[in-house]
Amino acid sequence: MPDEAVDPLAVALRLLRADAPAEIMGAPKDWPQWAVLLPHVLAAAGHAGHPGRQPGPAVMNDASWLLDRAGVYLQVQAQLTDAKTLLERALAIEEAAYGPDHPDVGIRLNNLALILRDLGDPAGARPLQERALAIGEAAYGPDDPGVARDLNNLAQILQALGDPAGARALQERALAITEAAYGPDHPVVGTRLNNLAQILQDLGDLAGARALQERALAITEAAYGPDHPDVGTRLNNLATILQDLGDLAGARPLQERALAITEAVRSARSRAEQ
Repeated sequence: MPDEAVDPLAVALRLLRADAPAEIMGAPKDWPQWAVLLPHVLAAAGHAGHPGRQPGPAVMNDASWLLDRAGVYLQVQAQLTDAKTLLERALAIEEAAYGPDHPDVGIRLNNLALILRDLGDPAGARPLQERALAIGEAAYGPDDPGVARDLNNLAQILQALGDPAGARALQERALAITEAAYGPDHPVVGTRLNNLAQILQDLGDLAGARALQERALAITEAAYGPDHPDVGTRLNNLATILQDLGDLAGARPLQERALAITEAVRSARSRAEQ
């Protein structure tokens, strides 16, 4: 096994990890940097898995982290099949390095489950997400914010599987944990409120959904400003609730503003890819 302090691959992976933005979802300002780093990440991580190499734990961890983040970057770029391949590799590396019950394995399972859900396979996503939740609860206890994340994601999977009642119970628990951990005005609380509002909408509780979605929009605007992609999502979702309530005049300006935000984000992405 090479000395990781001087091994060129270990150094390359460490430098790439130091330069790679960790936050990708909802962070379009960092996508151009990921577009530049992606081929280098794939090349370096490929060397880490080359037959005959026996990388140490630091190399394995860096390779897994970089593949996971690269997969999430491809996810936000709508390259879901390629993202799935990278996240499967990241999971395999993490399990080989740390065993099946390590908290980082739970993170990898969580991210892979989201890809399967986005690919239209919620049935395949469900056991991965349930396993991620069990790992998180065992490692951190039932009230940890990471457990709330896993509950949130499992709720969305159940919603996709046609079980909004089951999804509601999980999402309400996720919201309670998140509010207790971060306070009522944190942007992650806005995300939980948005997701619970969509579940209530599916259940036919439009008045309840509207109140939650309006609060989610206010929190997200206060946290990120009026032109953030997440604000566009909240506006779009609130507009659909108003449409279901028969308030087309109220829905129209929200939908128009959501469209303007989406077009601005697409334009920025296109410039970054040129």
